[in-house]
Amino acid sequence: MNAYPNISAIASLIADPSRAVFMEALLDGRALPAGELAYMAGVTPQTASNHLAKLVEGGLLVVERQGRHRYYRLASHDIAFLIETMASIAPPVSVRSLKQSDQLQQLSSARTCYNHLAGKLGIALCDALLQKGYIEDDGQNKDYHIPTKGYEWFESFGIDLSHRSGTRRAIARKCLDWSERRFHISGLLGDQLERRLAELGWTRRKTGSRAVEVTEEGKQGLSNMLGIVL
Repeated sequence: MNAYPNISAIASLIADPSRAVFMEALLDGRALPAGELAYMAGVTPQTASNHLAKLVEGGLLVVERQGRHRYYRLASHDIAFLIETMASIAPPVSVRSLKQSDQLQQLSSARTCYNHLAGKLGIALCDALLQKGYIEDDGQNKDYHIPTKGYEWFESFGIDLSHRSGTRRAIARKCLDWSERRFHISGLLGDQLERRLAELGWTRRKTGSRAVEVTEEGKQGLSNMLGIVL
C-alpha cells in the first residue's frame, strides 16, 4: 500500500474543465456567487452547484452564506499557490480571438495572484527588491530572506511586517509566475506590497478581472522609488 498522500484525489477535482475555470476565477482572492461562476464556465447553475459542492467537500473551496446567497472562495493561500504553480507548467493557451489576445496581454502585464502581484509587474518588483538588497535569495530555500535594511525600507514605505512572529505564513515566499516562468513574491510581504501600491493609487484592479492597471502616478513612483520602468 502506498503511504504517500493521495494526490490523485485533488488532481481529479481540478482536472474537470469547469472546475478548473472556477479555481482560476477565484485566484484574485474574491468570493463569487455560483451564478457568476457558472456564467464564466459556460455551464448551467445546477451543473455549477454540483461541481462547487465537490470542490468544497474536497477542501479546495469554502462557501460563505449571506442571506439566501452563497459565495465561494479558495480555501487558503496554499490552494492559490497550487493553482498558480500548475499554470506555470501547463501548455500555453491557443489564442483564437482579439478579445482573448487582449485578456492574455493584460494578465501577463500585471495581475493579482490571490492577494499579491504577478505578471511583468510582479517580476519587476521582485527583481528591483533583490537588486536593492531589500530581499535576498540564496538559491536554495523556497523563501526570500529579508535583511535588516529590508525591514527598515519596507517600514518606511508603509509596509507592516511586525506581526510576522507567531504566524505560520511565509513572509516572502517564491511563487512561480505562469506567464513569465520566473519567481515573484507571495506570502505576507507580497500581500502587503499589493495593498500598499493600491493604497497609494499606483495600481488599481480592473473590474471583473485579475488584471491590474499601473497608473501614471504609479509608473512615476515605481521609477523613483525602485528604478522600475514600465
